[in-house]
Amino acid sequence: MSLDLILPDSSARHILAQFRSTTGDTTGPQLDLPVDITPEQLELLLNDLLKNEESFPYSFFVKDSEVLDSLQKVLESKPDSTEETIEIVYLPQSVFRVRPITRCSGSLSGHSEAVLSVHFSPDGSRLASGSGDATVRIWDLNTKTPEFTCKGHCKWVLCVAWSPDGQKIASGSMDNCLRLWDAKTAKQQKTLTGHQKYITCISWEPLHLNGEVVNVATGSKDGTVRVWDTRSGRTSQVLSGHTMSVTSVRWGGEGLIYSASQDRSIIAHDPNSGKQVKKLDGHAHWVNTLSLSTDYVLRSGAFDPMKPNVPTNTNEAKKVALELWQKAKGEENERLASGSDDHTIILWNPSQSKKPINRMAGHQQPVNFVLFSPNGRLIGSASFDKSVRLWDGFTGNFLTAFRAHVGAVYQISWSPDSRMLVSASRDSTLKVWDIANKKLKLELPGHADEIYAVDWSPDGVSVASGSKDRIVKIWCH
Repeated sequence: MSLDLILPDSSARHILAQFRSTTGDTTGPQLDLPVDITPEQLELLLNDLLKNEESFPYSFFVKDSEVLDSLQKVLESKPDSTEETIEIVYLPQSVFRVRPITRCSGSLSGHSEAVLSVHFSPDGSRLASGSGDATVRIWDLNTKTPEFTCKGHCKWVLCVAWSPDGQKIASGSMDNCLRLWDAKTAKQQKTLTGHQKYITCISWEPLHLNGEVVNVATGSKDGTVRVWDTRSGRTSQVLSGHTMSVTSVRWGGEGLIYSASQDRSIIAHDPNSGKQVKKLDGHAHWVNTLSLSTDYVLRSGAFDPMKPNVPTNTNEAKKVALELWQKAKGEENERLASGSDDHTIILWNPSQSKKPINRMAGHQQPVNFVLFSPNGRLIGSASFDKSVRLWDGFTGNFLTAFRAHVGAVYQISWSPDSRMLVSASRDSTLKVWDIANKKLKLELPGHADEIYAVDWSPDGVSVASGSKDRIVKIWCH
């Protein structure tokens, strides 16, 4: 297709521009473009340069600002000389689109105490919730009724996590035990004991590293991380190094386990040898939360929203999961973001360096939750200062602050297409934010008390929220 067909006659001034991918590779020659070119025209042009058989959607950025109306609008906000070549960075967008959640489709009652954790299965078809009533409930999302109630813990259930193959659910409790449940029958498979204090966080071994998904890691108030063999029910490694409570654990796709602690440090462990690989120091107060740039694909395993059929064969599932992880990771290493009581977020490239990529300041109170977008391009952060902030996932540069909550923001979750973000707050509301327009899209009241947990299903169809009012609510379009 010729340039003349894509770009109509324009009397606007022209500039030299160069397309560049997010990895820094140049695409095509330098082009003489009118400044009033639109994102739609840029998309046609790029698809033509890349010789794509189908037309794929892209977003375009000039010096970290997205081109939304025309190139001219962005250039006016960032003055440059007309001779200089403008770099246009392009990012593939998700081909499938998630419809915004607009209404509550079900209020699931049954828990007799506050709901502290909600987690969708890897394909988004089922939901597990953990509560202060010491039970785990598995919900049928079609009938909006409890499918199973898992009893066994004797104190609050603080965290629940589905294995990335969807076969098992792990729950961690104030009773210091990790319990494993069969996701199909809800029968208790194992009770794993060893931690001296309560379990704060759970992270499963990625599906692409082990198709059987045998191992799971837990962090505890006792300052240790334990790696468990779920077949034998025994601890395979005790990962030490922290001097205070472990607050967050992430099992990375590159094979390392990252743990954050109230001792202000983050440690990268080798789960096979049990040795400490790296210690990341930089925070001046408790580290509360960790997120990896590949979090979405690590939790959803072999599930791809574009292909609803998940492979049932273990080797096939492992292969698909590896392809999805490699696609999400790109040519870069996995990045890690950490949020702290020192009001900052730090962006790391842990496999490359102990030094931060960027320290992101701006929040006025402790940061209690950070999460990379599914495409790895953005980082969302939630804070006690009642705001949600958005940062560039590669550079750590500040993009925008979302303010509408009137209470502390406890948790956030991304839509699988990275176009929306939902936040849960002490003010008893959920708020949905539009990322492209950087505006509040919807406010969702309905809970009668603080909302402690929120999760957007990996298939994008629904959002679950858990509240102090003892109700789990399901929200959909």
